[in-house]
Order: sequence, then structure tokens, then C-alpha cells
Amino acid sequence: MAWFKRTQKGIQTPTEHKKDVPKGLWYKSPTGKIVDAEQLESNFYVSPEDGYHVRIGSNEYFKILFDDNKYKELDKGMTSKDPLDFEDTKKYTDRLKAAQEKTGLKDAVRCAVGKSKGKDLVIACMDFKFVGGSMGSVVGEKIARAADHALKNKLPFMIISKSGGARMQEAALSLMQLAKTSVKLAQLADAKIPYISLATDPTTGGTTASFAMLGDINISEPGALIGFAGPRVVKDTTGKDLPKDFQTSEFLKEKGFLDFITKRSELKDKVNLYLDLIQNQPVRA
Repeated sequence: MAWFKRTQKGIQTPTEHKKDVPKGLWYKSPTGKIVDAEQLESNFYVSPEDGYHVRIGSNEYFKILFDDNKYKELDKGMTSKDPLDFEDTKKYTDRLKAAQEKTGLKDAVRCAVGKSKGKDLVIACMDFKFVGGSMGSVVGEKIARAADHALKNKLPFMIISKSGGARMQEAALSLMQLAKTSVKLAQLADAKIPYISLATDPTTGGTTASFAMLGDINISEPGALIGFAGPRVVKDTTGKDLPKDFQTSEFLKEKGFLDFITKRSELKDKVNLYLDLIQNQPVRA
């Protein structure tokens, strides 16, 4: 039985020499379509196979909307101080630290000012990957300060919402941000400074109940989930079957809650077109 003592394997397969495939080379859409990651990025993170709009964050939206991806970030270092000393299964401070280390973000919103098609624009963009894009005191304060910057400099303002709602770890302090942000947007309206709201997938809870639906123009992307409570919660509470496409951007547009839905590839042009129209300015090419 000398073959038991072989030092070299008698049968070798290609799999023994195969290297691990790096993660992130391919993306699988909810409909099962496989897309090359580089192709997805070049197509504004929209699957060319089925038109599915992949969830993206502030880095990607800033790259899409700001000319040459150049902008100045506002209040970059602001973080929560956990005023309630909150703890459930984990300390809130530990959750924040873990989220910051994982995402490289300070909190669930980034605010910036830069040029879009040659004109200054202030944008506040939420990041769902940071604690579900939940709205706490830092999110409310940064949006309020961004609105103040727009008001002081007479610049149009845009919020890109992507959130699971109010941050429960901050309790009433989180709910206070609904009023704070709404007041700031009312000040912009009084000053006749345009505000555009882009609700992306998902936009739910207190975000929907405040700034996400207060735009001079409310817009969204195809297939985005928008609502207060999620569809599963609504169905469990009411015990009734929900309408087809319930709480999708298409459903909300049909019911009059949205002004229009735009493909991500057309977002920059559409936003600036409506800003020009609102301000009675020549339409930029």
C-alpha cells in the first residue's frame, strides 16, 4: 500500500491553485441580476440589467451632485455626547464608537456646500449605514446649521433622506429634532430660499414626518420605500392586506405626496432645472 505514503498528490485540480476572489467585484440585485461592480459605479450605482437603484451614501451623492466632486464639509467633527447615558443590550456610546469605526463617519448625516452646474448649493445627505440613518440630536443640529448656512448666504438647500426614523437611544431629544429642522425650513421659506427634498430608499419614521416631506419640491428615486411605519408593521397592526406597491415612491407620487420621480443619472440636471425655475433664473444647459 505504497500509495498511502505518497509525498506528492496523484490528482491535482485547478481549484487547489485558485486564489480567493476579492469581495465587491460583483453585485447581485434583488431580482437576481449579477452586475460588475465597476459597471455599477459608472452607471450611478443603478443596475443596467433591471434599473434597480442600489442604496448609496453621502460620498456617492456628493460625487454625483457636486461639480468635480469638490465641496466643503460643514460641522465635520460633530458627534453625540450621550446625554441620557442610555444603555439597552449595549451602551449607546459603544454603539456609536462601533458605527464610527465601521463606517468612517461621525454620525448619520453629512452636510456640505459646493458648486452644482456652476452654482453654489448646500446639501445635507443622510447615511443609512450609520445606525440605520437614525435621526438623533447631531443629525438635527447639523441639518439646522446647514439650513442656517443656506439662509445666511442665500443659497438653495437640499436634503437627501435615507433613514429608519428617530434614534430611540436619544428618546425625546431625538423627537425634538423634528421641530428644530421644521422651524429652520420654515425660515428658508420665509426668506424665499428654495429647498428640495430627495427621499431615497428607505425614508421612514420621524424623517418622513418632518423635513423629508417639507420641500418646495419633493422628489424621489424609482422604487424607494417611503412611509412612517414600515409595511410589515402596518399590516400587523391593521390586520389588512396592503395595496400593491404600498409605500413605494411610485405609489406616493400617484397619491400626490411627491412631485416627481427621477432616475439617478438625471438627478443633477433635474435638481438644478427646478432650482432655476423656482428662482426665475435662466435655465442652465
